[in-house]
Amino acid sequence: MKRDNIIGWVLSGLVLLFLAMDAGGKLIAPAQMIAYSPPLGIPGEPGLYQQLGLILAICALLYAVPRTAVLGAILLTGYLGGAVAMHWRVGSPLFSHTLFGVYLGVLAWGGLWFRDPRVRALIPIA
Repeated sequence: MKRDNIIGWVLSGLVLLFLAMDAGGKLIAPAQMIAYSPPLGIPGEPGLYQQLGLILAICALLYAVPRTAVLGAILLTGYLGGAVAMHWRVGSPLFSHTLFGVYLGVLAWGGLWFRDPRVRALIPIA
């Protein structure tokens, strides 16, 4: 049981590290990041990136707190689904760009599965 909790927090920590870097980048909204937005169909406005960064930061914080982790995982799944749809729409490379949100979502739910017995009861994989 302790081993599962450690595995869960390591997986969740990796997800949270990536999400924190992504949210931080969006909150800062550097010009180089904004330059890549038109091909994705996102307006090149720093305010929009800052709003996305704030939404992502809130979802990540909810995921990080054990009491609200399931809600955070659900919200992150929606956020990441939007990223997948956006990359799919513009024809980004499938395995490196388009499916990256899926990979991150699987890691997030996997980490939660290992660290939360309620999730293991809902999703009895093993």
